Amino acid sequence: MWSSQALPVLHGRGTPWNPPNRFERLNVDRDGWTDPDDPPPQTQLLNDATRSILAYNDSPDVEFNVGINPYRGCEHACAYCYARPTHQFLGWGAGTDFDRRIVVKTNAADLLSLELARPSWKREPVAFSGVTDCYQPLEAAYSLTRACLEVCLVRRTPVVILTKGALVERDAALLAKIHEVAGVRVTISIAFADAQSARALEPNTPSPARRFQAIETLAQAGIPTGILVAPIIPGLNDTHIAELLERAAQAGATYAAMTMLRLPQEVVDVFTERLNETLPLRAAKILSAIRDVRGGKLSDARFSERMKGQGPRWKIIHDLFDLQCRRHGLDPHFAEGPPLPAQRETEEQGELFA
Repeated sequence: MWSSQALPVLHGRGTPWNPPNRFERLNVDRDGWTDPDDPPPQTQLLNDATRSILAYNDSPDVEFNVGINPYRGCEHACAYCYARPTHQFLGWGAGTDFDRRIVVKTNAADLLSLELARPSWKREPVAFSGVTDCYQPLEAAYSLTRACLEVCLVRRTPVVILTKGALVERDAALLAKIHEVAGVRVTISIAFADAQSARALEPNTPSPARRFQAIETLAQAGIPTGILVAPIIPGLNDTHIAELLERAAQAGATYAAMTMLRLPQEVVDVFTERLNETLPLRAAKILSAIRDVRGGKLSDARFSERMKGQGPRWKIIHDLFDLQCRRHGLDPHFAEGPPLPAQRETEEQGELFA
């Protein structure tokens, strides 16, 4: 099913911890740790011969029904990424494997073209990066996201993008064209106001300053652009909220959203290991603060609850976010609706047969 090739450019890994796969009986004796003296693992690319590309979602925690993920796994190596356990369904681990075994859906655009050409397709908004980042570093070489966007333009399909990747700037002109005929919304995820804090937990992402620049580029191209302050990590970046929203507004963002840190079972170990490694003097207080807004736990797996906190501390965070949104003119609800086109065009009869 898989074919692989070596990636010539290496990036720093996010964690030496690769938790045992709880779905694999053969992994029960693994301790999950890699030897610190071992060389950094090479990135392994695997071609996914999938026969479908759209994923349908019914979770109450997200606003979209249809998503597309050209890649599985992510070189950004964010220690807190809630998508890490998805690698276990491939027989791999949620730690280093997620950062360094990347599945590339090379036929994504062809499959999308077929699916959007079906008579039953209702031009629903298609969300890019519902699981892993569609603008991670590999996109610079493979351009799978761009190819899929070109299909959306031809089929006049609305697009919603969530990314940490500044590479989205490359496609500003294309996104502007889609926005004219179907509607586009791009949300840039920025959790930290300074590069040092970001590097501690998301080592291979563009710097916060670079992502604010991406917001400015997209906004100047006429694309509705916002910021997602996520994840909120109490005791670490809740004090960054005011600065993040101010800088986003100055860059041209028109809306904002936030979500609480979500740590599925296997991600807890990856996150706490990285936290203790990079912020050893603050780790205990941060973990205590997380438990404070999670009812004494590090995570809450319940639908409708897993992306937000509870209690007095969370209310303070929530109220601060709302206050700063009002102060800077950022709509906290804009991202909840479907993207709207910049201009509505009357379809000609001939387009029915395009």
